[in-house]
Amino acid sequence: MADERRRNQRLKVLLDARWGSLSKRHEARVDDISMSGCFVNTYGPVEVGELVELKILRRSGQWFELNGYVATYQHGVGFGLAFTDLSEEKLKVLQELIATGG
Repeated sequence: MADERRRNQRLKVLLDARWGSLSKRHEARVDDISMSGCFVNTYGPVEVGELVELKILRRSGQWFELNGYVATYQHGVGFGLAFTDLSEEKLKVLQELIATGG
């Protein structure tokens, strides 16, 4: 996502992840994350606007599931995901993940 469009400061991380859409499941890595979104480094193709389910493997070994839509896409590199439907519980986990780097 372009810097001028970002609402929240991003934290550089390197976390294993899985994502899926209507088409199929993919392995990935999350390169950076904020309270509003993240960048998913993956070869899997997506369309801007596509709804995606993302699972991030936390350093604790637990999976953390988020939902969002593809805000940007760079073929062969990955995509920017804007989070949607963040419950209070997910917001707390996301804050903790950002505070601890994973």
